[in-house]
Amino acid sequence: MKRTLLPALLTALALAGTAGAATTPAADKAVADKAVGRHLDTLGYTYDIDEDGDYRLVFDMEGDRSQMVYVRSAVEDFGSHTIREVWSPAYQASTRQFTAQVANRLLEDSQDAKMGGWVKQDKVAMFVVKIDANASAEQLSDAIDAAIRTADAMELELTKKDDF
Repeated sequence: MKRTLLPALLTALALAGTAGAATTPAADKAVADKAVGRHLDTLGYTYDIDEDGDYRLVFDMEGDRSQMVYVRSAVEDFGSHTIREVWSPAYQASTRQFTAQVANRLLEDSQDAKMGGWVKQDKVAMFVVKIDANASAEQLSDAIDAAIRTADAMELELTKKDDF
């Protein structure tokens, strides 16, 4: 499987997650949320932890495809809600702007999505599912499943490739 876009994606994610921070990779891995790891272990999922402390998984998909997904260790608060994000990449533009056709297609797909929606992370279109930070292992698995299925389908539609 080709991983030519992986270095650019990881750089974009690292820059987004560590803007303004001066940490070492060893220190970053220390910030991985152990509760996420316990859930992933319970589910029997294989993962590694990236430089930002996020959990990175790759799943086999239909048609000899695979799909990468990140379960973020960092959580966000909004009022009484604490939210965790599950990200799955699908498309990388050659410039900092998506074409109108791609941007509109992503918006249309967000309308149809049962869980999550599309975001632009630098040059990469990411499908993001937001769940309660204290979600159960089963709920986390559902979020991962929604993210990888949606992202892989969009990647195939837009690029006809399997880069993620």
